[in-house]
Amino acid sequence: MKNKRIYSVNVENRAGVLSKVSGLFSRRNFNIDSLAVGETDDPTISSMTIVSSGDERTLEQIEKQLNKKLDVIKVKTFSEMQCVSRELMLMKVKYNKNNRQEIMEICEVMKAEIVDMSLHYMMIQICSTPEKICLLLDMFRSISVVEVARTGTLALSKCSENEQN
Repeated sequence: MKNKRIYSVNVENRAGVLSKVSGLFSRRNFNIDSLAVGETDDPTISSMTIVSSGDERTLEQIEKQLNKKLDVIKVKTFSEMQCVSRELMLMKVKYNKNNRQEIMEICEVMKAEIVDMSLHYMMIQICSTPEKICLLLDMFRSISVVEVARTGTLALSKCSENEQN
């Protein structure tokens, strides 16, 4: 049975660290469903959010291998139920007078935003759960989607009064 796991990995912010971490996945034939990397509030530390799927044994191996890496400072692992996750998508669509109103209504219902427009194209932005982003994409299948850019999933564990750093 395939499970999905989210790894929040703090690493040293320096050249080559991303390559080493992604190399760990490729050498062991582990799949990366999503990968997002950015600097934290401390410029010497980057945060990687890695989403991977596999059987329980594979997911445990990923965590163990990540913890062995010298550049890795801390690894937190959680399921989709234990965290709040978001993804950003920009989507460019071609519109005409016949579908313009439909596009605007879909955006309103899905809490997406039109962020740029020309005579024939609109750019739509949404920041939401990966599932909701997939739903929006499905809703636009009948409309002429020109281009899509998505970030990887970002996630933090849900808030708790007994937080441990």
